[in-house]
Amino acid sequence: MELSGAEIVVQALKDEGVEYVFGYPGGAVLHIYDAIFQQDDVRHVLVRHEQGAAHAADGYSRATGKPGVCLVTSGPGATNAVTGIATAHMDSIPMVVLTGQVPTPFIGSDAFQEVDTVGITRPCVKHNFLVKRVEDLAETIRKAFYVATTGRPGPVVVDIPKDVTDPNIKIPYRYPKKVRMRSYNPVQKGHLGQIKKAVELMKSARQPVVYTGGGVVLGDGSAELTEFVRLTGFPVTNTLMGLGAYPGTDRQFLGMLGMHGTYEANMAMHETDVLIAIGARFDDRVTGKIAQFCPNATIVHIDVDPASISKTVRVDIPIVGPVKSVLGDMIKAWKETGGDDAVKATLKDWWARIEGWRQVDCLQYDRSSDKIKPQFAMETLYKITNGDLFLTSDVGQHQMFAAQFYKFDKPRRWINSGGLGTMGFGLPSAMGVQFAYPDSPVACVTGEASILMCIQELATCKQYGLPLKIVLLNNGYMGMVRQWQEFFYEGRYSHSYVDALPDFVELAKSFGHTGVRVDKPGDLEAAMAEAFGRTNELVFLDVVVDPSENVYPMIEAGKGHHEMHLSPHLSAERELA
Repeated sequence: MELSGAEIVVQALKDEGVEYVFGYPGGAVLHIYDAIFQQDDVRHVLVRHEQGAAHAADGYSRATGKPGVCLVTSGPGATNAVTGIATAHMDSIPMVVLTGQVPTPFIGSDAFQEVDTVGITRPCVKHNFLVKRVEDLAETIRKAFYVATTGRPGPVVVDIPKDVTDPNIKIPYRYPKKVRMRSYNPVQKGHLGQIKKAVELMKSARQPVVYTGGGVVLGDGSAELTEFVRLTGFPVTNTLMGLGAYPGTDRQFLGMLGMHGTYEANMAMHETDVLIAIGARFDDRVTGKIAQFCPNATIVHIDVDPASISKTVRVDIPIVGPVKSVLGDMIKAWKETGGDDAVKATLKDWWARIEGWRQVDCLQYDRSSDKIKPQFAMETLYKITNGDLFLTSDVGQHQMFAAQFYKFDKPRRWINSGGLGTMGFGLPSAMGVQFAYPDSPVACVTGEASILMCIQELATCKQYGLPLKIVLLNNGYMGMVRQWQEFFYEGRYSHSYVDALPDFVELAKSFGHTGVRVDKPGDLEAAMAEAFGRTNELVFLDVVVDPSENVYPMIEAGKGHHEMHLSPHLSAERELA
């Protein structure tokens, strides 16, 4: 079959099994849009901003494990997508971003809507391509999907000049089943010698902790992680990106660790003698002060990306390989060595200490207030949805409250921008999730500052009939900015107060949706129940919460895990060495 460049793009997406392309048309990609129009297999979703396209593709990928695809035009189309590309890059999300480019003879001439897309995106992609010949198009797209989805996943940009998609130039189409890239050979299996060495160390541990990150979710290693943790009897903690990799309601789960992690998780990290890091990258929000990070621990680090090992924290036993296969081999090695009862017996004292830290009840808050506390809002959301929800969030206090108070028992249910911390991510990523799972409840927890960043996507939701539930925790501030200004800037709230907010109920209605405002704790449960009962429409809940509430525990930047600020509602501030 002979196809034009534009038809090759669409056919290649079909051959990759792509269901949805999130995009926005423009001059440089009109040939591709015409080819999309003439078929029905690949469905195009028209967003209202290219950032929304990238975030929607990202949300789709996080929820399904499949690569997300977005299509944008040259110049401002490509630059608008950069924030979404960088978001995916920081969290290792597989995405293929197709960008239009000016015709090849005009590249470098400052033509209309020309930018150096390859140059601009180079620091925030796993790889990028500029296709200069129609003959290279099919193979390049195949390579893009291969690179995006193997090894440590990430976004790949394919920049396509307009003349390469000319409908009048047709060539024989062949989509390669396999690709060979001489310089790219991701590791397929962990080193068995290192795995056995790690198991020997773990068997001798007195105060072990399993520290897991988003790599377990991305590597589909949740089942293996759960088996491993229950087999060993070790305590386990998740990063923000790793929530759901291990059941959040299980007794062995210590909660999230790091800057806003639980007291028990952070204290266990500080006191551990053997740390097993799995699919985690030792992010600064997790480690705090590097010199005080797990000071007594021998560290095992399992990761598919060799570049992330010993990057910020020196590790003793590195294991490079996919999390799923390494954990499978580790379980096998553990069973072969035996002595499980003896191992669990040695952990009794360690678990007794952990239970003592648990008794601090670090997440308690004032339950007698006549104002809606954001913590209460998240607990109510959990109750109403029975903990079975795809939940996206934006960035800030509401994100942390959701992470702390909504317990995820399954992976790929918690969708948020962990690495880049992108305001505006919540709504468009929820759209991507809802397209992937049209019959499942999907909610976006957001703040009044964050939601305004991509509010235009409410129009996309209306066009495609997406029944999302938006839970706005409205405190009238950029909450996390205000919190830091309270703690570290003597209450000088420089430009963090939002004093020109729209009426969100009326705003939602103007887009054709249902809007509900709740400002009393006693009304919240009924309002949420009604919202989620409306399964065929988008409901925007404007929940007015206490503006003075802060996220606790909190570790200041540059402090150790044991130097936590706990809630003033606790009987005494504890900063234990």
